[in-house]
Amino acid sequence: MGLDDKMGNMAEKAAGKAKEAAGKATGNERLEAEGEADQSKADLKQAGENIKDAFKKD
Repeated sequence: MGLDDKMGNMAEKAAGKAKEAAGKATGNERLEAEGEADQSKADLKQAGENIKDAFKKD
C-alpha cells in the first residue's frame, strides 16, 4: 500500500496515455480505446488509494 501503489498507478496511467497516443498516431481505434481504459482503471485505483488515505488513522 501507500507510495508504491500510488507510483504504480501513475505508471499505469502514463502507459495508458502512451498507448492511446500510439493508437491515435496509427489510426488504431482499438489501441486508442485500450489506452483510455487503462487510464480510467488507474484513476479508479488512485481514487481508492485516496479514500484509504482519508480514513487512515495516524
